[in-house]
Amino acid sequence: FGGGRSTGLKALDLTDRSAPLGVEKPKDFTWNQLLGFDACVQCGKCEAACPAFAAGQPLNPKKLIQDMVVGLAGGTDAHFAGSPYPGKPIGEHGGNPYQPIVNGLVDAETLWSCTTCRACVEECPMMIEHVDAIIDMRRFLTLEKGATPNNGAQVLDNLIATDNPGGFAPGGRMNWAADLNLNVMRDTPSVDVLFWVGDGAFDMRNQRTLRAFVKVLKAAKVSFAVLGLEERDSGDVARRLGDEATFQALAKRNIQTLAQYRFKRIVTCDPHSFHVLKNEYPAFGGEYLVQHHSTYMAELLAAGQLNVSADTGGSVTYHDPCYLGRYNGEYEAPRAVLRALGIEVKEMQRSGFRSRCCGGGGGAPITDIPGKQRIPDMRMDDIRETGAERVAVGCPQCTAMLEGVVEPRPLIKDIAELVADALVEPAASAKTTQRAPEEVIA
Repeated sequence: FGGGRSTGLKALDLTDRSAPLGVEKPKDFTWNQLLGFDACVQCGKCEAACPAFAAGQPLNPKKLIQDMVVGLAGGTDAHFAGSPYPGKPIGEHGGNPYQPIVNGLVDAETLWSCTTCRACVEECPMMIEHVDAIIDMRRFLTLEKGATPNNGAQVLDNLIATDNPGGFAPGGRMNWAADLNLNVMRDTPSVDVLFWVGDGAFDMRNQRTLRAFVKVLKAAKVSFAVLGLEERDSGDVARRLGDEATFQALAKRNIQTLAQYRFKRIVTCDPHSFHVLKNEYPAFGGEYLVQHHSTYMAELLAAGQLNVSADTGGSVTYHDPCYLGRYNGEYEAPRAVLRALGIEVKEMQRSGFRSRCCGGGGGAPITDIPGKQRIPDMRMDDIRETGAERVAVGCPQCTAMLEGVVEPRPLIKDIAELVADALVEPAASAKTTQRAPEEVIA
């Protein structure tokens, strides 16, 4: 697990107007970033792991780093001997330390092809941080140029206006739970678990996952509550699209809200929210114990707080989400949960820290840079190779991307749904069934 490397992005000082926001020219990178680029040995491990490159999008992480080296020395990419960016011939790009990177050394669409999956960083023997460099360059394009492609600008406007990327009316944030009688933090003095719902609240498919997880929490008699209408987008997608200002505004508001309440831990079904709350909010004073729902369910199962029967729904493979696995080193808990349900996981060739991205991270579905094939289709090919009838997932992005693959394909189920389906009512429930008719008459 990346030698304990920090995977949180560094905060940008938005008050310092003497420097450009983000990285415009090679000289704007920090000295240790430049040293990292210079350390590249062109082994090509990043290129072999990159989902965007494999899909034929105009990104090759090895060439990107070598282009930064060219920018540092001055010159062109004519002498690059490796694979080009797909669809872009070698020898047409160049620059120097004082010249803008975009449209000189690289085209903007190269930067927007990245899904921020960190497969390149994981493989790099020289510990180069490709993803952080890409976000730094995106920050300049978004904050200084207002040049976020395709639906990017719309999504950022939505976040500012409605606190969610889809632009849904914020008042509908809890509609998915209208009949669930959930405790809201504002009315609850203290709880063990603050359930962070995330923007899946507005997505009809993800609402099934949220409802399943609520069923699990109730079955385990967990003391939990939600923020309700006080919850805002975590800011993950704004930050990956380079809009540090909107990210910081959302983060500060969420931290202010959380400061009013007493809870022991935050649990969420969304690895992107999990990562931001756990690793990126501390820079703004938000320090919490944050867990992904798979980790928390593994604890509940290990403690005997859930009665589950053996799963009988057919064979399963598990897709590791990038932001849970490579970003946070959690590979074991989801598999422990599946084992507890009696499921033997048919592992894909690319699993664990070498898992292939679903294509849904880093705002990639929003910027939507075309390639020769779609990343989720490639991941579905990995899944089909196992012969599994179902795919267990642990992320709303992965669910959406994999369910977007044309049928026939295996069924996609969030881990929370598999656990909820396997729950067994305690024996005492026989009495309650007998009492039901009297209650109805009453």
